[in-house]
Amino acid sequence: MTQYSSGWSERAEIMHFEDGDPHENPWVAGKPTSEDIQVETCNPQWVETFAARKTEIERALAQTALHIEHVGSTAVPDLAAKPVIDIDLIVADPEDEGSYVPALEALGYRLQIRERSWYQHRMLRHENPRVNLHVFGPACPEHIRHILFRDWLRDHPADRQRYAQAKLLAKDGVTNATDYNARKQNVVRAIYQDIFRSHGWLTKA
Repeated sequence: MTQYSSGWSERAEIMHFEDGDPHENPWVAGKPTSEDIQVETCNPQWVETFAARKTEIERALAQTALHIEHVGSTAVPDLAAKPVIDIDLIVADPEDEGSYVPALEALGYRLQIRERSWYQHRMLRHENPRVNLHVFGPACPEHIRHILFRDWLRDHPADRQRYAQAKLLAKDGVTNATDYNARKQNVVRAIYQDIFRSHGWLTKA
């Protein structure tokens, strides 16, 4: 990730967790219905599913997709996860929805989230297989964090187990992904501190 974090200002942006506008309504077609949060043992097919989705997206957005990356827990071997493939799609301008949404809709994706105040994030959902496709612009701090977190968990078994336990505790009694994510946020942020510390980013020295 050095191409994104060579200077202190870039590192500071990565270490700052932007919340976005709390008054913004991100739901394109209304809030989703409640769902039972399931956390399953690692399934090798998740990687294969990503590879197939990536190929489809590359073909559909040959002139638009700058980068496509498998992120989230399904991208980490030996980590329990919700059976949802998280993919980051980087485009030149997320605001230009016409350059990517119609082509993705033709593949079965539906635009569900539009968060202009939070890194211009868009999220499109595919039902079968279940995919959450996150759209960001170039050098987005949130995308960079996704890569840092994924790679750290791949290389650090203790934190991988720590995160798995947090996920199992977080799923109990919740009926939506927002609450699930909030309940494991403290562990996620603590792991990020370890990541930033390992890079020597916690002080300007």
